[in-house]
Amino acid sequence: MKRILNVARIHNTSWATTFAWPLGILAVVFVITYGIFLVVPVNESEFTFTGGVFSVYGFGIAFYITAITQCFPYALGLSITRREFLSATALVGVTQSVAIGTVVYLLSVVEAATGGFGKKLRMFGLARYATDNEVLQWATLVTGLLLIGGIGAFIGVVYRRYRTNGLFTLGLSALVLFGGGSVLVTWQNWWPNVGSFFTDTPRILLLVIIPLIITAVLSAASWVGLLKATA
Repeated sequence: MKRILNVARIHNTSWATTFAWPLGILAVVFVITYGIFLVVPVNESEFTFTGGVFSVYGFGIAFYITAITQCFPYALGLSITRREFLSATALVGVTQSVAIGTVVYLLSVVEAATGGFGKKLRMFGLARYATDNEVLQWATLVTGLLLIGGIGAFIGVVYRRYRTNGLFTLGLSALVLFGGGSVLVTWQNWWPNVGSFFTDTPRILLLVIIPLIITAVLSAASWVGLLKATA
């Protein structure tokens, strides 16, 4: 375990990169958003969602793509095994997701208690649209960050294994999957069924368990891919 902790320091050469930057970006986005709401008249809706919290998710994808594409070759040069590197990366991912997810959740509590900071603003309370359960809200935020980390790491592994052609293939495959799926669902008039799935599925299954399963699948794929990837 001590060896894994030492390897994890590769991703944490600066605490600012792992924790301060994403929270700093979130703070700047909040200030800009709040400034806009100060000069725009308050509407009659209960809350207005801004989407600013997604800046953290964008950082997460970039962080883990970089962790694989840049840190992996360096780690191999230090005689660190692929198993140790992946285990350390997973440890950093879990720690970062829990820490940042908890901060976002606490901000959502303040947001709800102050009526959207006095402006009916909803930036942090993303999970409040889906559930009133406070524990589930926290778990949803943490799980979402874990999923984003898994996606970022998987993209990084694809690049390390197949380079640019791999990224193009991955992007095109995603386009065909989601674009073709949308065409099929529209053609078969399945959108009401899709809506029913999201509204009728138990919240814990939809918000926590399914994302964790997807994260596990991506992690397993990343493991297999990185075993064959070259520095």
